[in-house]
Amino acid sequence: MPRQIIGTGVNGSRTSISRRSDRFLAGLAEYQSVTFVSHVHPDPDSLGSMVGLAHLVETCLDMPTCITRDGQISRAENRAMVETLDIELTPIEQIAWQPDMAVVMVDSQPCTGRHSFNGNVSMYAVIDHHQTPGELEGIPFLDIRRGLGATCSLVTRYLMEQDLDIPERVATSLFYGIETELNGYPRDASALDDGALHFLYPLIDKDLVARIRNTPLPESYFEALIQALQSSFIYDKMILSWINDLPNPELAAQVVEQLVRYEGIEWAVCAGICNDQMILSMRTKAAGAHAGELLRQVVQKMGGKAGGHDRRAGGSIPLASISSSAIDQVQGELRRRLLKALQIEETRGRRMVPRKEMLQNMV
Repeated sequence: MPRQIIGTGVNGSRTSISRRSDRFLAGLAEYQSVTFVSHVHPDPDSLGSMVGLAHLVETCLDMPTCITRDGQISRAENRAMVETLDIELTPIEQIAWQPDMAVVMVDSQPCTGRHSFNGNVSMYAVIDHHQTPGELEGIPFLDIRRGLGATCSLVTRYLMEQDLDIPERVATSLFYGIETELNGYPRDASALDDGALHFLYPLIDKDLVARIRNTPLPESYFEALIQALQSSFIYDKMILSWINDLPNPELAAQVVEQLVRYEGIEWAVCAGICNDQMILSMRTKAAGAHAGELLRQVVQKMGGKAGGHDRRAGGSIPLASISSSAIDQVQGELRRRLLKALQIEETRGRRMVPRKEMLQNMV
């Protein structure tokens, strides 16, 4: 963790810097600008965290900032968040990296396989809450709190420590990031998460939050859901679904969030083919399941990468070929590895929707 620094506080007084937000700000003194990076296909927690940190840096240090986008944002609610809250994002491939630019990775860690940032420049800080460890050697400032429900909660704490006025747009971004990250499991929240939600709620635009939550879903979502339902198999406590034509990677997560609610199921996995990769999304109802680490161990010997949280995980496996036989082979190996990891006897799966009923409904 960062060493204690002696520096100048926001109010101009000479002070021993012990609060993490003070240490974060003090270390930026040698830089001219700050660029925030996150994981691929940024979600509300990463977006809200970057918005909050940009407000912190701009207000306290009067330093220019840039919020980046790694890959496309395809999920309807996430696009609605960006558009409704007017979050300006720069594609990461357009960044001209400079030595005097502080690079801050938010809601992710280097070399975890969940981002395309290649590390051509030195990184100043990593601020995250994920369980999957990254390569952190030599990074001056680290604040990684694995017991936290959302990175947005940590960033909210930074703003509270600095006693800053939080604009409605920033508060709404942070609140929605925390809300989506807890994802229906409020008991997984820490005291810091609870405190952040309580602090932010009076400051947010509640109508905008409702608009984002209820944004219309595209046709591709329903197409992917139909594919998934037709190819979902139950193995004891796990449901495994295959989508051979996944329009965009984020749809796998949307599908699996529905499947995990199936009665009697503890684990749900959706695997979809998108371009030359098999995109994976996992959810579990079990507390303390370490889904991110479990999925990482399942796919790492297949050349894949994965990571995530206690109940949620995502990853990908590169495909040497997208022929039917090649995909079948990867699917078979993935299924065997998942069953072994979950200590489920390898048997033939039972279709969630019987084939006879599917055929009757197609007539």
